[in-house]
Amino acid sequence: MASALLDALLRSCRDPAAALDALCWGSDCFPDKDTVDALTCLITRLGDVSDRQPGAAPGPELLRRAEAIVWDRCFPLLCATGRDSGPCEPDGPGRRRALVAALCRLLGACAGLCGGAVPERLVETALPVLLAVGEEDVVEPGGDTCLDPSVAVEVIAAALPHLCPRSQLTHRLLDAVLACARAARDALVSKVVSRVLFSLLNNNQLKPSELLRRLWEGLKLWDQEDSSPAATARLLLCLTALSDQLLRASAAPSVPPVPQHPDPHVPQHPDPRLCPRFWALVQRGLTHRDNVSRKRALFLLKRCVSLSEETGAALHSGPAAADGVSLFWWEPHRLQLLLGFWVDYMLIMETLDENQIHVVRPVLNRFSKLMEATVADGPDRPLFHPSWLVCVYRRMFDSENKTVMEEGVRHLLELPPSPCLSLGFAEFVVGPFLDVLADSRLFHRAAGQSAGECPELAVKLQGFLVTFIGSLPEDSRGAVVLQMVQGLACRHWCAVPLLFLSQALAQLPPCPALGLPGLHALREVLRSTMVTHQVLLRGAAQCFLLETALHLTDVSAVTLEDVFSFLQHFRADESLCRGTGLWTRLCDWLHTSEGLFRSAGPRRGAEDGSGPLSSYVQNLLDSFLRVPASAEPAGPVPGWAEAELVGRAVLLAADLEQRRAQSGEVGVPESPGLPQLLRPLLDTLHRVGTSVYLPVCKTDRSLQLLLSLLRLCRHQGPQDAVRGALEQCVFSVAEPVQEYVVRRLGGELCTLQDVERCRLYLSVLRALVQLGDAVGRHRVSLLQRLVPALSRSCLRTLEPHEEQSGQPCRTLPLQPPQLAAQVQRAVGQSAAAWLCEVALEQPGQLHPDSCPALAALTAHLSRAPMNQMLAKPLANTEQQGCVEEGPCLQGWGRLAAQFVQDQWSCLRLVVSRSAPPPGVLQGAMEALSILPSDQVLPVLSCLRTLLPQLLVSEASLCVEAVTLAWTVVRGLSSSPHDFWPVLRGFIQLVFQQAVLELPPPEHCQLSAAVARIAVELIEMSQTKAGVFNQLIQQCCDTWMPLDAGSDSAFASALTHLDIFTEACLHGPVLRRDQRLLQDVQAYIEQLGEECAANSAVSSDCRDDHFPRVHAMAFLSRLDASNELHKTFMEQLVLRLLNKDEEAARARVRYYGNSLQHRVKNRAWQSLLLLLPRLEEASAARVLGRLYEAGFCGNQASVKYLIEWQIILTLERHPALLPTLWPCFLLGQENNKTSICTFLSVLVHLGTVLQRVDDKAAQWRRALDVILQWCFSHNFSVRLYALLALKRVWALRGDAGVGPGLDGLGGLAALVESSLEQAEAMQGSGNAMKNWQRIQEHFFFGTFHPLQDYSVETIFHTLPSLSDLADDEWIPVWKFQRLAAFPSNPSLPLHNPRRELREAGAGDWVQQDKGDGERAAEWAEVQKKMTAWWLSEPDPDLELQQHRAARLGKSSSALVVVASLIDKPTNLGGLCRTCEIFGASALVLDSLHHLSDKHFQALSVSAELWLPLLEVKPPQLAVYLEEKRSEGYCIVGVEQTANSCSLADYRFPEKTLLLLGNEREGIPADLLQQLEVCVEIPQRGVTRSLNVHVSAALLVWEYTRQQLTAPPQP
Repeated sequence: MASALLDALLRSCRDPAAALDALCWGSDCFPDKDTVDALTCLITRLGDVSDRQPGAAPGPELLRRAEAIVWDRCFPLLCATGRDSGPCEPDGPGRRRALVAALCRLLGACAGLCGGAVPERLVETALPVLLAVGEEDVVEPGGDTCLDPSVAVEVIAAALPHLCPRSQLTHRLLDAVLACARAARDALVSKVVSRVLFSLLNNNQLKPSELLRRLWEGLKLWDQEDSSPAATARLLLCLTALSDQLLRASAAPSVPPVPQHPDPHVPQHPDPRLCPRFWALVQRGLTHRDNVSRKRALFLLKRCVSLSEETGAALHSGPAAADGVSLFWWEPHRLQLLLGFWVDYMLIMETLDENQIHVVRPVLNRFSKLMEATVADGPDRPLFHPSWLVCVYRRMFDSENKTVMEEGVRHLLELPPSPCLSLGFAEFVVGPFLDVLADSRLFHRAAGQSAGECPELAVKLQGFLVTFIGSLPEDSRGAVVLQMVQGLACRHWCAVPLLFLSQALAQLPPCPALGLPGLHALREVLRSTMVTHQVLLRGAAQCFLLETALHLTDVSAVTLEDVFSFLQHFRADESLCRGTGLWTRLCDWLHTSEGLFRSAGPRRGAEDGSGPLSSYVQNLLDSFLRVPASAEPAGPVPGWAEAELVGRAVLLAADLEQRRAQSGEVGVPESPGLPQLLRPLLDTLHRVGTSVYLPVCKTDRSLQLLLSLLRLCRHQGPQDAVRGALEQCVFSVAEPVQEYVVRRLGGELCTLQDVERCRLYLSVLRALVQLGDAVGRHRVSLLQRLVPALSRSCLRTLEPHEEQSGQPCRTLPLQPPQLAAQVQRAVGQSAAAWLCEVALEQPGQLHPDSCPALAALTAHLSRAPMNQMLAKPLANTEQQGCVEEGPCLQGWGRLAAQFVQDQWSCLRLVVSRSAPPPGVLQGAMEALSILPSDQVLPVLSCLRTLLPQLLVSEASLCVEAVTLAWTVVRGLSSSPHDFWPVLRGFIQLVFQQAVLELPPPEHCQLSAAVARIAVELIEMSQTKAGVFNQLIQQCCDTWMPLDAGSDSAFASALTHLDIFTEACLHGPVLRRDQRLLQDVQAYIEQLGEECAANSAVSSDCRDDHFPRVHAMAFLSRLDASNELHKTFMEQLVLRLLNKDEEAARARVRYYGNSLQHRVKNRAWQSLLLLLPRLEEASAARVLGRLYEAGFCGNQASVKYLIEWQIILTLERHPALLPTLWPCFLLGQENNKTSICTFLSVLVHLGTVLQRVDDKAAQWRRALDVILQWCFSHNFSVRLYALLALKRVWALRGDAGVGPGLDGLGGLAALVESSLEQAEAMQGSGNAMKNWQRIQEHFFFGTFHPLQDYSVETIFHTLPSLSDLADDEWIPVWKFQRLAAFPSNPSLPLHNPRRELREAGAGDWVQQDKGDGERAAEWAEVQKKMTAWWLSEPDPDLELQQHRAARLGKSSSALVVVASLIDKPTNLGGLCRTCEIFGASALVLDSLHHLSDKHFQALSVSAELWLPLLEVKPPQLAVYLEEKRSEGYCIVGVEQTANSCSLADYRFPEKTLLLLGNEREGIPADLLQQLEVCVEIPQRGVTRSLNVHVSAALLVWEYTRQQLTAPPQP
């Protein structure tokens, strides 16, 4: 119609130009879209007329008018729309876009009419805009002719169809397209590719082959210059868009072209498959973070494989790599192998995008097949490039689902040993694989592993690294190991991954793989990576790293200096300490490699015949003691690192020589011993007191080395000759060293730098005294010389300041104080504090001659005011009246705090020997306020002595002091190094005997404060392990000391019973990350001496089991004949029973290993130690509460403890047995399965009756009770009753228990017959299996209540047999190591019987283990009918079918199985759908859904007219096989690799439709039983439909096919 109107217009209009003018718009306004479209139609029609009528070409005027429309009308409007300006601009972005599109169509029509230069000019005008596109898509403003980039793309797209071939312009246009693709936004790039690039390649006049080749070269150059993820995504976008041109069968020859001299003028069609860079790009795309980029890469791979299969040509993507295989190749004669590999590969990559482990795990078997195919031609040359397998692992490691990532790690660790795979995986292993191993969650214990075992993944990692490194070529191993170690050093690692990686490296077989760069990398790991790790884990990692260095270091490439500078970073208090196996292995390694180290030049000592190590140590010691002439006479104290290095080297050399002497090596030159090695040091120390020209720096170095040797040289027993030689050397210089130190402390130290020197001197004195104490024979002589001289020196220093001391904290001297005087005063106070500590630690071993001097010093200290402050001296420089602090005052604050701290260290001695000075509590609180929190320990120690003396006279101040001290302790909780000593001192202060013996909190303020602090300490222990350990240890040691105790001390335990109750219930309930650390620490500890860290790291007693172990040890020492002890036990029993009831009331249901379960279990474990020791009257008062606990629903572990407790109580107190029988007479509907608890007690009736006088009567009463419950409607109760009947019946006639058979009359025959039938049950039904299981269960078959009564059974064996988490198991060694557990015949530590320890948990699970748990295990027990496939037809099912038949309803042969669906709404809707379309049956997992209100709301009574069956998910496999035997076709509704489209599938008449779960679909094991999987074709983005909707579609399709099928004959 429009063309006819236009033809009529053109025929009636003599001048077409006039028509154009009529449709044009003014230059100052925006036209509407219809006007532009009309003008476009007119110009297009004019062009069509000229094409149909050759003689009717448009005239020059018409062409001029058309060109004017382009430049005077369209182009200004296009520029204006880009600038968002103009008063008449169309409103809204939608109208603007429509107008731009209309204008571009008009441009295209005008360009087609004008031809020639107009299209080229349009392209030339828009090209600069594309070339100038930057990262922000902003073009520099160029006036009114500037186009928006998106508009420029449309202009070019409009002009391209009319462009004449001109190589220069098309090449520029291609360059602009590539530039835009690299820099523009995604939306603009997509427009450029779709609008410009496609138009270029589809224009046959522009030589598309040549353009495609040039474009391909540009893309390759782009990839070569930039391989970032952003560039990869853009390149994949372009290649995907060009796939139809680049990857088409017509362009790919069936035989690969091999022209010798290709014609440069004939463009060759590019084939990306031949380019290795293309395949590298595809691999980067397959592992890209962006989902769309991954799909594009997979699409390109599919196209290449399809093209290769279609053409059938052999090809290789460039030359073979170093491992002998190309990235991609194709051989027609191996078609099936190639297709199988690539189909499986693409399926795996598609599946990995699902991020669901139940979908991913089944395809890992195919991944293993890819591995096998890769090495099908042999282990030395891969068939496929290993980088394709690496892509799969990269994709799994980058998965959002951490379970998928973990599966990938486990799969890689099972990589088969193959040289080709190892070499291809090397770069991946030292890069991304190390990165993913940094996740600590990988190293959690696997199912079935117990605490203390090495995590499964760590074990696999060790084996993997051994096989992986071993399968590498020898010339590549060193580089790979070095890269791996450097990977450890280049990032911060968590403690657990680094530990197990270090352990795996330590397991590598010895080989010279690491040179000096390797040692430097290991040093970086020690220096920077592990500084924040837990001490034990850090020490263990250091041990493993040192083992790694010993195994892998190439000794010919390193010097001894390199080795010892590396050893410098191993701390003696964490890993490398003398006397451990690691130290011994290091000595062996040095011995073996001593002559092989690279030489670093001549050394002194080589000419005297000594070995290289001794020569190096001698040179090292000489250079250490050598002081340059330019050294400051009194500079700062040298650093300790070099002294520790020299000390360790000396000890290693000495131990090595000692080993040589003991082994009696022949042919080895005699090396100097330790005295000879230390001769330069000993000479220096001999001269310290006499040589005035000896530099202070040299003296400091000598003392540092002496102290380092004493610290590092741990005693190894009486045969330790090195230690003995060192002691002789030290004692030979002890006297001059003491004289020198006393002289220096007596007034020669006068600068702030000398403060650190004072600490060094006092540390040396402390080490000498400790050495004399250890040896014994030198201690008195040391103290005899030292104490008087040092005391007099301190008095001389401190007495001149007595008159200037003033008030505490307000010392204001009349004259500005001098720095030297203040430093001397501080040094004197530190020396006095050291003397006071020695006097307090060993008061009886000081020589009498030294006491007067010490007494004079003590008298002076007692007169000195408390909290004296050093007067800060003036600075050196003053400018314009203001004082500036110079460098000489740096560290003044630390010195002032140390001065106050030393005063309180001295005050400890004063208050221990005399009455407390007045105002001491106020002074202590002031000190707590002004001192840093980490320096308050002397104040707390002093308060510990003062508090008992001031409890009555200054009670309110005592409360304030204790509260303030607690505030200080809490402030230190984030500083572990300072927190634990201060916490220990605070607990010793607050929970000492005098405080605990105070009246109850309601009568005493301090007791109330202590009770509040105890509660807060217990709360703190929930987040900071070890806090409660300190509290309970202090309390138990106070209430009942190991040596002796008084009733007055124990009486305070009754006041603080809450603390002890919490100790009985304390235990680990940790977060997952905390539990990981606990497990790893337990693993390290169980390594024992194999890991040197266990010997080097001092134990801090922060075990979570410590409070309970200590509490149980305390309970085992109680004496039941002591009235106070008896009262304590009775009150504790009541409190524990209350705690159990509180836990039971907290929730009606509780689950295994929950906090509620753990608390109840701990309470009953403690009760099991207490109740058997109570007297009969006390036991009778609580026995009823035991029965009440038995009626509660309990987990199995709690149930066993309650039953055991009842048995022991009745056995110890036979008179209480009649109280048991009323428990069996309660209403049956109220107790149901809880009666099993009391039937379990009767199973052990033989133990209970041992002390009963009237055995026959009680036996008959038990028999009557059991027979009553043998008729219970509950299967489990009947099973328990039958077992009890068997055990009780076996007691008849034994030791006078029970009458003879004649006395029972017909009852005996009935019982005998019933037991014979029970034992003779045949078949494999549930009843028979459960009867066998319950008899074999450990509690009824192996356990003996009396013979197995031990700590081991209660706390370890029983929990391990009752599914309790293994962190609740307390091994016996903890009772021996963590507490002094007494030997008690009535409560042995070890179980003397091995039978229970060796028993298994068994298959039987107690009925009342916990509501809602183990439903699958109890399904067969609760069911009282035969399985449905063996039963007669259900009458209800027949009734439903008859009801439907009477209504005239016909049903099909379709069976819908929905047992995997668990949402009632889906099941209700599905029931309605199946009923409407006449399904023969709907199978559910439970018929209980029918009563659900959500089901009924959707089904609207459909369940009344549809046969419903119940099949549990575990029974589905058997049910499917049964239906298959009946002729049904098993059809699954699932998306799988081989699923069939619903549009193409023809349903058989007898069809069983299996529906999957809403989240997880159909499990992998059931997928194997399906004959076909049907999927619904989709066109949207969402992956799947709702399960009810999917089922409705398939049910309708089945019904439609059956309705339209021809009738069967």
